[in-house]
Amino acid sequence: MAVEDKTINLFSTRVRQLLLQYEKLESENRQLKDLLEERGNAIQGLEKQLKSLQNDYNHLVAAKVIEAGEGDLEAAKAKIAQLIRNVNKCITLLSEK
Repeated sequence: MAVEDKTINLFSTRVRQLLLQYEKLESENRQLKDLLEERGNAIQGLEKQLKSLQNDYNHLVAAKVIEAGEGDLEAAKAKIAQLIRNVNKCITLLSEK
């Protein structure tokens, strides 16, 4: 009987150890799932922020193009006005001769 009792006690001890290890692993698994969910939420937030920043950047680029276009337009108008004045001076000089 002593061998059987010893075997049963050893078996019971092993079962308790397995149960404790199972509970520990289950707890760790739960923590990892929570961490994974937090990271997923963080990624989603960062993706939304990235899209917003990309949208803002595209608007800034478009505004800069328009701004540069207006500046170039003003410079082109000034240059055309100068050319017209030069042509008028030439016409006046030719008319006088």
